[in-house]
Amino acid sequence: MDSTIPHFVLPENSSLGLRDQICEMISSAINSEALSPNRRLPSCRELATQLDVSRNTVFSAYSRLIDLGLIVSRDRSGYYINPIAQAAIPGTDPVKFSDEHSVNPAPIEFESLGLTPVDNPLDWTSYPYPFIYNQIDPDLFPVEGWRECTRLALKNTSMPAWRDDSVESDSLLLSQQLRQRLLSSRGIYTKEDEILITLGSQNALFIIGATFAQKNEPIAIEDPGYHYGRNAFQLAGNKLVGVPVDDQGIIVSSIPSECQLVFTTPGHQFPTMVTMTQARREQLLSAAVSKDFLIIEDDYEAEMNFFNTRSQSLRSQDKNDRVIYIGSLSKTVSPGIRLGFMVAHRDIIRQARIVRGVMMRHAPTIVQEVVALFFQLGYYDAHLRNIERRYQRRWHTMNDAITKHLGMLQRTPTRGGTSFWLTGPKGFNASELGIRLRDRGVLIDIGETYYLNRNKRSFRLGFAFVPIDKLEEGIQMIAEEVQRLL
Repeated sequence: MDSTIPHFVLPENSSLGLRDQICEMISSAINSEALSPNRRLPSCRELATQLDVSRNTVFSAYSRLIDLGLIVSRDRSGYYINPIAQAAIPGTDPVKFSDEHSVNPAPIEFESLGLTPVDNPLDWTSYPYPFIYNQIDPDLFPVEGWRECTRLALKNTSMPAWRDDSVESDSLLLSQQLRQRLLSSRGIYTKEDEILITLGSQNALFIIGATFAQKNEPIAIEDPGYHYGRNAFQLAGNKLVGVPVDDQGIIVSSIPSECQLVFTTPGHQFPTMVTMTQARREQLLSAAVSKDFLIIEDDYEAEMNFFNTRSQSLRSQDKNDRVIYIGSLSKTVSPGIRLGFMVAHRDIIRQARIVRGVMMRHAPTIVQEVVALFFQLGYYDAHLRNIERRYQRRWHTMNDAITKHLGMLQRTPTRGGTSFWLTGPKGFNASELGIRLRDRGVLIDIGETYYLNRNKRSFRLGFAFVPIDKLEEGIQMIAEEVQRLL
């Protein structure tokens, strides 16, 4: 029997006759678009063998489906889905062959895990004004350069570099490029056994959470803070403690003494976009020693500083191996590539590598090789200069539009990044604002998602995806709804 032929299984304990069971089974598969219109259905003999029924029963079922216009018979070829029926499928129900047909619920009931789900619509790209974060402008991606790097990685002479399993190691070329080109620009000089490749920063946080969960000591996180990091830590079994932030970053004096890890985003605080001051950085590093905790530094968007020289990373100032540094290529290359990295003391990396191996073995080596070539051949540097220049223009356009139209809201100070954080007066409901704006084709990030106590007064506007000529128009629409709420 052809292994590419669809395989069917009759439902158990059905009150229908065999013919109608087969009809409803195939009708449901057609309705759910689980079958390709260009793929042959099993022949009468093949389906009879699959279901352990007579060929005459299958033939009778197929004849009934042909009469209903759901399938067609092609001479010397077999049975196929009727193209006309396939085109009419969306939004319709499968043909019912009995009033007794019902869907059984799942046998397991799940309790809430306390995780924060993604709340943006799946078709967010169809909205005229998607002011949501962590999206990039697809027109800025250097497709030709990426295609060239892929071609080089796929050359026969390069195959040994990525064809094998590599649980205990990562791409040597990518590790070298990250250490020499990216980390060195942040003042971080590290050895090969002090870096681990991950599937983005969120995966790095989950690995860290799983690595330290057995100590059963809480992790301090910024509040408001990176909700995906919060999810990762919780799912790994860690207890969390919220620490407030101000216009200088995380408030160090509020960090409890019993914490084993402190997670912070000093470059551009997530989501308020505040840059941690040098004095606050020194205070945090000092507290790590005196209170005996490690710092997880998520240095995302460090490149997007449009006004001053980049602030020194915590890792570059760490003299006591207290900082675990994580980074991602999602905002500078593409979120879909899903590559990140973590830098720490070799003993931490060794243990984290074991955890990663159990979890998902390693990041796809072929992708690592392509990204390594992307760095090595200079495409990354050129791309980074391009997006910095473009995003700087958008930042100024957004800043001017917010100043002009949303002056009634409080805005946190920021030196760059790709979003703005706004807060309304007491009683203001940003969640209601988000609902109203969605009806007008505008998407925003609701602030309560990032708070442990679900504060509803704030929201965030990301501008990386919205065309520059639509930014002010979108801000005007937001201002109109804000005025109605006020």
